[in-house]
Amino acid sequence: MTPDAWITVGVLVLVVGGLATNRISIDVVMAGGLTLLMLCGVIDITTAAAGFASPAVLMLGGLFVIAAGLEHTGAIRMGAAKLLGTPGSTRAAQFRLMAPVAVFSGVMNNTPIVAIGIPIVRDWARKLQISPSALFMPLSFAAILGAKLTVIGSASNLIVMEEYVTWSTANDMSMPDALWRFFGVAAIGLPIVVIGILFISCTSKWLIPVRKPVEDRDGDGRQYRTQLVIAADSPIIGKTIEEAELRSLPGLYLSDIERDGNVWTAVSPDEVLKGGDVLSFVGALDSVMDVRSLRGLDVLDEQTDKLDLTTTQRRMVEAVVSANSPLIGRTIRDARFRTRYQAVVIAVHRQGHQMAGKIGNIVMREGDTLLLETHQNFTHAWRSSDEFLLVSELDGQRPIRHNRAKAALALLCVMVVLLATGWVDRVAAVWACAIAMVAMRCVSGTEARRAINWQVLVVIAASLGIAGAVQSTGLAEMVVSYIAPASTTPVPLMLFVLFLLCACIGQIVTPYAAAVLMFPFTMHLADTLGGDPLAFMFTMMIAVGCPFMNPVGYQTNLMVFGPGGYRFCDYARLGLPLTLLLGATAALLAPVVYS
Repeated sequence: MTPDAWITVGVLVLVVGGLATNRISIDVVMAGGLTLLMLCGVIDITTAAAGFASPAVLMLGGLFVIAAGLEHTGAIRMGAAKLLGTPGSTRAAQFRLMAPVAVFSGVMNNTPIVAIGIPIVRDWARKLQISPSALFMPLSFAAILGAKLTVIGSASNLIVMEEYVTWSTANDMSMPDALWRFFGVAAIGLPIVVIGILFISCTSKWLIPVRKPVEDRDGDGRQYRTQLVIAADSPIIGKTIEEAELRSLPGLYLSDIERDGNVWTAVSPDEVLKGGDVLSFVGALDSVMDVRSLRGLDVLDEQTDKLDLTTTQRRMVEAVVSANSPLIGRTIRDARFRTRYQAVVIAVHRQGHQMAGKIGNIVMREGDTLLLETHQNFTHAWRSSDEFLLVSELDGQRPIRHNRAKAALALLCVMVVLLATGWVDRVAAVWACAIAMVAMRCVSGTEARRAINWQVLVVIAASLGIAGAVQSTGLAEMVVSYIAPASTTPVPLMLFVLFLLCACIGQIVTPYAAAVLMFPFTMHLADTLGGDPLAFMFTMMIAVGCPFMNPVGYQTNLMVFGPGGYRFCDYARLGLPLTLLLGATAALLAPVVYS
């Protein structure tokens, strides 16, 4: 090997070792490796910087904004109750959960899908009396599997496809059309999704241990009382309480209904809801926030509409009334929260006491905890005041823009059509829809900037530079000559070996970094064996996106690790046989469908 190839090997060892220790952030490791290659003269600044202008990196930045728009408008939640339903067994519940999650993950980033799905699945498990550990791992795995349906399903898919476009151009090969580039992975991805979901549903009884009992929030001592009114355009008008699923809300109960000045307690589940009905709920804080986000239920106090604040400026804050507060002895209505604090009381908690009647008539006492909808600077302005003993903002709790949900879904569909047809440049298509998300107020400019995961973009861009060194030094060709010394090696066998190798590397260095590093090896392997490059490329694309064997291999696995109460080895119990099954499926199908 040449000196440059040896230096590249050394840098790769340092990069993989640094990532395996988890002591240094992944972006620092990858950027450090790229810098070291430049210092040693292996690559020049043009090669190193090429990754930062990659179409895959630019597209991924826009996709983060689109995902944020879908999240902030509640578009992902739309229809969740109908899709999940009330299955009669754990296996049926897992299937009802994984199928829609996989479909959604095919056209958008799976991280917000899992983030939004966690509270939904938690409450659903409690309602069905199923251990949450039986559902959270399938939630994450289904989101990962669904990314195999389109090229925008995951960052690694985008990277591999863009690398293949560049490689095809350099080798004077014909390029698949836009529709094939967008849906081509589904030729083996769809069978893999179906087989994966069926395997998880059928084997989870033995492979997913019950680590967490059924939760019960009904005994939570910190009970809030809130009142919500059914809006005139609410989708629950004309439904019974049972049909609207307001009777079985986990950790929350419907205490009474007020209609035309009359109040009914112990309401029958067959009571039909009408516009203008005032519903009183009592329950834990997170349950109150969940019901507050339901479409068609508005805060009773009309002062919320008079707040001179846009939706993006509003925050949810907890404030505890202090002993010196002028609020003591005054009702919430008389305290004029909107005028004095630019805030509205959403719910009230009083330790050890159940409060009846309208929230506006509650006389405040020392120690009352108020849940406020207010402006973004409330915490800073009042945390040092004598009026409140404690002021804290609820992270991630902001009013959902339900009225923009349809617009967000429409923009998602437009983007998919533009990418699938190739009518406009793919980067322009993604960013046009991302900018439209901001212009149509599905997400604010500040939220859009925060939604872009700059760490991921830096990792991918730096990885592309390192991959350039692997290619230019001839290292990829030399490694392949040791892996497949003879062109007579069976292609399905080598595809299976490639799948396992890429899947294992993806567990260590993240799927998108593995995609970049393994691409040059994959293309040289296809050339050595005389196989169809598409078969090898799509097999590698699927493989790097199969981080099923440990919780730290992918962000969605880590997100459900705590809520599911799992142990580190629990992922390998299900993930290892699943990876072997999917590898065998891809190795057998790829040579056939991509011939």
